[in-house]
Amino acid sequence: MSLHPDRLFSPDPTQRGIARLFRMLYSQGVKLEDLGVPRRDGGPVETDPRAIWRRFAEHWHLFRGTPTRMWLDHTFETLFGVEERLTPASADRIYDRIADKLARPDYRPRALFERFNLEVIATTESPLDPLDHHRAIRDSGWKGRVVTAFRPDPVVDPEFDGFREGLQTLGEITGEDTHSWRGYLAALQQRRGYFKEMGATSTDHGHPTAATADLDPVPAVTLFEKIVTGRFEPQDAELFRAQMLTEMARMSLEDGLVMQIHPGSFRNHNPTLQREFGRDKGADIPTRTDYVRALKPLLDRFGNERDLSVILFTLDESTYARELAPLAGHYPTLRLGPPWWFFDSPEGMLRFRELATETAGFYNTVGFNDDTRAFPSIPARHDVARRIDCRYLAQLVAEHRLDEDEAAEVAVDLAYRLPKAAY
Repeated sequence: MSLHPDRLFSPDPTQRGIARLFRMLYSQGVKLEDLGVPRRDGGPVETDPRAIWRRFAEHWHLFRGTPTRMWLDHTFETLFGVEERLTPASADRIYDRIADKLARPDYRPRALFERFNLEVIATTESPLDPLDHHRAIRDSGWKGRVVTAFRPDPVVDPEFDGFREGLQTLGEITGEDTHSWRGYLAALQQRRGYFKEMGATSTDHGHPTAATADLDPVPAVTLFEKIVTGRFEPQDAELFRAQMLTEMARMSLEDGLVMQIHPGSFRNHNPTLQREFGRDKGADIPTRTDYVRALKPLLDRFGNERDLSVILFTLDESTYARELAPLAGHYPTLRLGPPWWFFDSPEGMLRFRELATETAGFYNTVGFNDDTRAFPSIPARHDVARRIDCRYLAQLVAEHRLDEDEAAEVAVDLAYRLPKAAY
């Protein structure tokens, strides 16, 4: 099943975001080499996509009760017409059916974009990305809307692999002196402008914590000089990331890009796995995350700005009622994003509504926007979110806490109007 670049996916796992599959299979002793994941040392791995699929089918039972199983079942049946359960006995038949479908013109990405009735898809790119693919889409004359989002982590996180090289490249791209504080900020501002020209409406920040800072100019310069020389301690890196969130908020107030903060993941928790296979192979773990104190420097400066929009996400569900809902229920700048990553599930979505709504209401959230990198699963993600939201609304109606016509209006707001307004 070697696919054309315009046929959705290559079978090469380096080109697919399937960490959810990796983590479950790896936890049960399946070697990543057997799934075709390239080793950093160039060692042998399975290269036959059919053999990899068979191995996956042998372990399909591991996904019982998980959202991954639910999304894939939905996709298999509604998109590919597969009605039998995936088993070792059915693996080849299902493989051949999917391969046959993917070879058809009506299964090309643009055809599926239209079939799914999508209005817009946003991808995230580094400031170092020239956005050639986005330009090609725009120049092709196709009417579908695919936009970028500004993801500056590689050049604002001193502990990100290749950070210093990234600073050098950023300077070369922009013509700014990125080894000076003023030039560095100017370079980031310039790239934000370019991303906005290419359709971006948002930025995305995946920091380890939600920490923010608002340093005076002199200590900010001193900190930056320590960072660019590479002679910094972990606490310096954390302070720099914190300062950069506030700088990004300042820039968003100026250029209008919506700011998304996705904190609280301990990235690449398994050093052996990262050493052998690289980053982002399913070893990211949620952490306890503070928002009330962490965001205060940013909110002290910008929290009352009605022209700034900051959308908060979390991997720490304990913060929904205690911190996030009260914060978003007060500050005009803040909105709550939907359940993310580990909690993008029926139970996770219901917990979010039950814990956040009583304080933040519905209209301090942004409805549902999926975070999938698996294009065929988009309908499944939205179907699940709409069903869970309607379940919650139906309970409010049954308990006489909401009129039925109001619930119907909120359902449409959560599914459609709020996400459009937020971004």
